[in-house]
Amino acid sequence: MALHIKRIYEPKDDKDGIRILVDRLWPRGLSKQDTAVDIWMKDIAPSPALRRWFGHDPAKWAEFQHRYRDELEKNPSAVEEPKRRIGQPDATLLNAAKDLHHNHAIVLQRFVGKN
Repeated sequence: MALHIKRIYEPKDDKDGIRILVDRLWPRGLSKQDTAVDIWMKDIAPSPALRRWFGHDPAKWAEFQHRYRDELEKNPSAVEEPKRRIGQPDATLLNAAKDLHHNHAIVLQRFVGKN
């Protein structure tokens, strides 16, 4: 079982397994038919207030991780579904963030893997 992270703009791959979009907003410029998303989990994404505060600023990365983990801990029902899906052979968390090293999918991957 592997849990991957991938930008939704990258093409689908056989190794992706179940493709889970974990963004609150639908990615710009993509149709639902073109993305091959199996599940869209809006409620597991950071809250709009946290997303705006972070603004993908690497200087805020450490604090963002802490705040997002707090949101995840307070929302166990939203975390249950990806945990069940991740029990499948493979799963991929999809997001639209340009920064591959500072995005919520990384925090979510670690959080789901520990719990």
